[in-house]
Formats: sequence, structure tokens, C-alpha cells
Amino acid sequence: MIRRTLLAVLGPLTAGIATPAALAAEGDAVARGGYLVHAAGCIGCHTDEKAGGSRLAGGRALKTPFGTYFSPNITPHRRTGIGAWSDDDFLRALRLGRRPDGAHYFPVFPYTSYTGMRRDDALAIKAYLFSLKPVERANRPHDVRRPFGWRWTMLFWKWLFFEPGPRLADPAQGDMWNRGGYLVNALGHCGECHTPRNFLGASDRSRYLAGSTEGPDGELVPNITPDMATGIGEWSNGDIVQLLRDGTKPDFDDVQGSMAEAIRDGLGHLNDADLRAIAVYLRSLPAIRHRVERPKKP
Repeated sequence: MIRRTLLAVLGPLTAGIATPAALAAEGDAVARGGYLVHAAGCIGCHTDEKAGGSRLAGGRALKTPFGTYFSPNITPHRRTGIGAWSDDDFLRALRLGRRPDGAHYFPVFPYTSYTGMRRDDALAIKAYLFSLKPVERANRPHDVRRPFGWRWTMLFWKWLFFEPGPRLADPAQGDMWNRGGYLVNALGHCGECHTPRNFLGASDRSRYLAGSTEGPDGELVPNITPDMATGIGEWSNGDIVQLLRDGTKPDFDDVQGSMAEAIRDGLGHLNDADLRAIAVYLRSLPAIRHRVERPKKP
């Protein structure tokens, strides 16, 4: 009786005070979220490094065959960033490609891969982002030709090409393979760059990870299926881990461009277990013969 009375009186006064266990859990989520932000490649895309922009404050130009898109501010600034977003807003953006106001995101934002992200991982990323210093920087309008800049058209694009839903583990495969698949297909969204696209900008699933001539800023993106002639079929697990860790290829050359950036700001921060899981998964995939090269001029 006395305990119930004390709870009734003190409850409203202590409702906003986190317990040590809750604070520890929040700290763990922030730390895990920081790791996952690297795995998901958020820093490179959402930082305008060339212009000296603040980390994750957006403005990075992403050139595509349809025009130039500019990444948004994802710091917790309440007016120009995502500081006013709820958990549901964040999940809706990553999993369904929808803004809090209901408008559709363009698929240059890789929600087509992030849709496979687990809820707890997505919310850990949000916890990390919300732990950062807010940066006031308004989002820059996209410079895209019609009709590719019309958001309402994304409703039909999604109906044709988008399959929402979390990525489920394959019970026929081991934990390492499933972890690698999750990192490659959902968090790391490797297919967004390494897969050719059709004339409407949708990934060609029949050539998944087989490379593209229209990568970020028009770069050539290599075939990373285990094809012996045109892919990474001759690479060992150790070769793949080494490249993801520091950008060194088996021939001792190093990667350049967007892949070097992806390693510096993302993949190079992953632990050895996750890098090995990525290697195991990639080498298990069907080999696709596809040589990535510029068309020869007549």
C-alpha cells in the first residue's frame, strides 16, 4: 500500500528521468548506430566534401543520366534536417521511400535496398544521427529534367520496380552467408552502383552486381560476381577483405573514385567478421559474364 502510494506521487516527477539501464541501452544504440552508418554508406553521400560542407549536412551532388540530385541534410536540425522526425518517419523513409509529408523519394536515395533493413538497425542509425550536432543547412533543389523530377511519377515507378519488405534470413545457409547477404543487399546497397539499370533507372535484376557503365558521376563500376573472365572469380576471400579494408586489389593496384570514398568513409570501418561475411556471400553468387567497358568509337 505504501509502495503504491509512493509510486503514484513520485511517478509523474520521475517520468522523464532515464534509469541507468535505459541510459546504457541508449548509449549502446548510438554506438551501434555509428557503426551501421558506416556500413550503410551515409557519410559519403550526405556530405558535400568538395565544398567543405559539414558532415552529413547534405548538398552532395549526385550526377545521373537523368540530371543532378543533391543529397539532403540528415543532421538533427529541426527545420533544415531530420530533427523533427519520429521513429515512424525515419522507418518510412528507409523502407518505403516516403518523406514525412507523404511525398515520394527518388530512387537515387537507395531505399530500394534499405527496405531490407531490420527495424532495430534502422532505429540505431537514427539514434546515432540524433546524437550529432544539428547543422542548419537548407536542402538544395534537384536539377533534373522532366519528367524525372516529378515526385508523383514515383508512385508508378514503385508499382513497376519496387518490392518493399525486410530481408529475411535463408535457413538453408549459414550465419556468415546471411550476414554477408544482409550487408551487401540491404545495408551496404552494393547493387545500387554495381548493377546495370534500364532506361527508367531501375536495376536490371538479371545482371545483379555484374557492373555498370553508368555509375556515380558516370564512372565505370566493375562486375563483382565470381565470373572468372570479367568478375572477381579469381579472387580469394582474403583478396576481397583486403580491398574492402584499404582499397588494395590483388594486383597491388588501388581503387579510385567513388569506391575509394566508399571504403574511406564506410566499408573500411567494418570489423573483420563482417568483411569476411561479405566476401563469403559475393563468392557464392552465380557468375555473370559481363565486361564493363566504354563502347568503342567508330
